[in-house]
Amino acid sequence: MGGLAAAAGLRRAGWSVTVLERRAELERYGTAFGLHPTAQSALERLGVSVAARAVPYRRAQVRTPRGRVLAGLPLERIERRAGRPELLIARPYLIDALVERLDGVPIVFGENAGDVRGLLEGHDLVVGADGIGSAVREACFGGRSRPRRVGTAAWIGVAEFETGVYGETWGDGRFFGMTPMEPGRTNWYAAVPYGTEAGELRGCFEGWHDPVPRVLAETDPATWIRYDIRHLFPALGSFVSGGRVALVGDAAHAMTPNLGQGACTAILDAEALARAVSGAGAGGLRAALRAYDAERRRSAQRVAFGSRTLHRLVTTRHPRVRDGLVRAVGALPGARG
Repeated sequence: MGGLAAAAGLRRAGWSVTVLERRAELERYGTAFGLHPTAQSALERLGVSVAARAVPYRRAQVRTPRGRVLAGLPLERIERRAGRPELLIARPYLIDALVERLDGVPIVFGENAGDVRGLLEGHDLVVGADGIGSAVREACFGGRSRPRRVGTAAWIGVAEFETGVYGETWGDGRFFGMTPMEPGRTNWYAAVPYGTEAGELRGCFEGWHDPVPRVLAETDPATWIRYDIRHLFPALGSFVSGGRVALVGDAAHAMTPNLGQGACTAILDAEALARAVSGAGAGGLRAALRAYDAERRRSAQRVAFGSRTLHRLVTTRHPRVRDGLVRAVGALPGARG
């Protein structure tokens, strides 16, 4: 997301851009992303429209496994403040919308961006948007900040029906979430202790409130996607290096998924970078990248810290204490999408 958005923004700003993609093709897999109003505005500044394929996310709650409501997600408050709702969009649709705005930018497949020195010989700027295991980050910032496991793994999938029940259910060291995705489909995700196999997943949520068991029973395990939940630690001291290298997205601040802000922060990074270097030229690039770092680093790292803190709360092995605290507060600070 961050790489395509950065390429679209830089091209829109008048730069000549090439995208290097280590995969053999763009992978249009995945479920749904939540787009906060700030990310929607950033996409609009990049010339990207998603409204036709997105659905609003207006009501969701946090429940116990028995179905008791603990709190509501602050979706109504977000909409009141921003004047627009949070949106959910299927990952393939967002990828296609970004690709449409590349305006002739070539995508070179099967290329790894690890040789940063070689890339800098022929380019003014290298943008590392190569994910949590970023080769650009390691080459330019060293290996002190690196991906760390948090002890849980995530499984995600799509149910071919609308559940009508949205939000998250928090249990003992595990949680299950559902969001709208598009008419007739529901995006779901589950987090369980690291090492849980696909054949064990349904058992992890046996006896939970409807429709959690039904969602798992009626989706084909062959379509489920698994990934280890990781984050980047310690936080980087800068998102830029040498006046000609910048990081965006997970390469800069990979976070746990609990606030649903990973894609949003990548889009905000990309738009801010393109805006900062617009018209800078080679002579003004160093100052432009410092401005980008000043705008985005602390903000993105605050989101990452908040998401990691929420992950600890959600996956605690002391759910009674957690549930009591959540009931006392009555609402949560962010929405997972």
